[in-house]
Amino acid sequence: MNSEETRQEILDFFETIEKYYGCKTEITEGLCKSSSFNPDFSTWNLFEFHLIRSAYRTQGDRFMLEGNGMYYEMDAGSIVALTKTGRNKFEFIEQLGDTIFRITKIRFHYKY
Repeated sequence: MNSEETRQEILDFFETIEKYYGCKTEITEGLCKSSSFNPDFSTWNLFEFHLIRSAYRTQGDRFMLEGNGMYYEMDAGSIVALTKTGRNKFEFIEQLGDTIFRITKIRFHYKY
């Protein structure tokens, strides 16, 4: 369950995401058994695509990012943290179970 502050950060992120449409987007995703995100005990995936659209899917409470041949969703209610880690870089942490976490790192190659 996310806090009111985290909820507002998530909304702010998705309300301004349109400026990244058309940009190369990198998503690094880690599935972990603890919030320490120890790379030795995590499974990592990398996705690269040009962002075409994003949306909020009310059925299921999901945020989605879509590119050509790519579709990625995050469980809005499970996001416990959103951090801006650099210029056009963001990090979401979802708690999917008592000890299961997913970290999603998004980097936009933004031209401005």
